[in-house]
Amino acid sequence: MKNERRNDLDWLRVLVFALLILYHVGMFFVPWDWHLKNNVIYPWLKWPMLFVNQWRLPILFLISGMGTYYALGRRSWGKFSRERLARLGLPLIVGMLFIVPPQVYFERLDQGRYSGSYAQFYSMAFDGIYPQGNLSWHHLWFLPYLLLFSLLLSPILVGIAQRPGRFTRGIKGMLQKPGNLYLFTVPLYLTEVFVEPHFPVTHALIGDWFTLVFNGLIFFMGFMLIASGPIFWEGLEKIRKKALAIGLFTFSGLLVIWLGFQDSAPVHYVEGMFKVVNLWSWILVLLGYGAKYLNRPSKALAYANRAVYPFYILHQTITVALAYAVKDLPWGLWPKALVLVLGTFGLGWAIYDLLILRIPWLHPHFGLKPRRKLAT
Repeated sequence: MKNERRNDLDWLRVLVFALLILYHVGMFFVPWDWHLKNNVIYPWLKWPMLFVNQWRLPILFLISGMGTYYALGRRSWGKFSRERLARLGLPLIVGMLFIVPPQVYFERLDQGRYSGSYAQFYSMAFDGIYPQGNLSWHHLWFLPYLLLFSLLLSPILVGIAQRPGRFTRGIKGMLQKPGNLYLFTVPLYLTEVFVEPHFPVTHALIGDWFTLVFNGLIFFMGFMLIASGPIFWEGLEKIRKKALAIGLFTFSGLLVIWLGFQDSAPVHYVEGMFKVVNLWSWILVLLGYGAKYLNRPSKALAYANRAVYPFYILHQTITVALAYAVKDLPWGLWPKALVLVLGTFGLGWAIYDLLILRIPWLHPHFGLKPRRKLAT
C-alpha cells in the first residue's frame, strides 16, 4: 500500500469544513431549531441550505473513510486504535470540558434559565445531559461517531489496507463500468427508507441508529473506494459530468416533492430514492472536479489542512457568542451574517495561529500532529 495522500481530498476537506461554518451561521437565521435564533427569521434561506444539507455531512464521512486508508499505512490494529483515540477522543474530551460549555451558557441566558456569570455557570456546566441538563458535545458529535466507526471497523480496515487487492477485486470489476458507482446508493436507499422513519436523527450516539448506519456505510464506502486504486479515479473522470446532470435533476425532484406533496408512504419511497441519488451525485461531482482541478500541493493547503481541525473544534462557540451579541440588534440579514462569518473566521484564526500553534502542549488537545509527522 502506498501511503500517499491526495491533495484534492485535503482541499475538499478544508472547503467542506469552511462551508460548515457558513452553514452554522445560516442556522441562526432560518426557521429550523438551533441553539440561538435571530430576532428576524428569513424562511427563503432554508432552500440553499437544504441543497447543501443533502451532501455536506456524507462527504465528510466519506473523506474520513478515505483518509483512514492513508492513515493506516503499515500500522497494526493496536497502534491505529491508539492513534484514533488520541486524535479523536482527546479533542472530544477537551471540547466538552472547555469549548462547548460557553455555547450552553449563552443558550441558557437566551432561554431565561440562567442569569449569572459564566464563572458561576461553569460549576453546573456538567449537571445532567443536554437538553434537559448542560453536558453536551454539541457540534463535536462528528468526533464520537467517527471514533466509533474507526474502532469497530479497525480489524477489518487493517486487513484490507494490508492486502487491498484481495478484498477489492469485486469492486474493481464492478467499476469497469463507471456508471456502476451508483450501485453504492442501494444500501443507502434501504437505510433511508427502512431505518430513518423509525430512528430520527439525534446525534446522541446511543439509539441514533439511522445516523450510525447511514454514515457508517458511507465511511466504509470511502475506505473501499480508495483501496480499489486508480480505477475509481478513472471512473470519476468519465462520470462527473453525468453526475452533475443527475444531481441537478434529483434536487429539482426533491424540491417538487417538498413543495407539492404531503408525506405518505409512496412519496416516502420516491423521496428516499431522490435523496440518496442526489447526495451521491454531488459527492461524485465534488470528488470528480476536485481530482481534476485541486490535486496539487500548495503552501496555502498545507497551512489550511493543519488548521481545519482546530477551526472545527472552535468555530461554533465563537459563532454562538457573536450571535448572542447581535441577535436583538435592529440590523438586517447581511450585516449580521457578515459579523458572524468574519468574526468566526477571524477569531478562530487568531486563537489558532496566535495561541494554539505557539503552545506545543496544546497541539494534541486540538487534534494536531507534530509537524514531523504530518506526512504519515
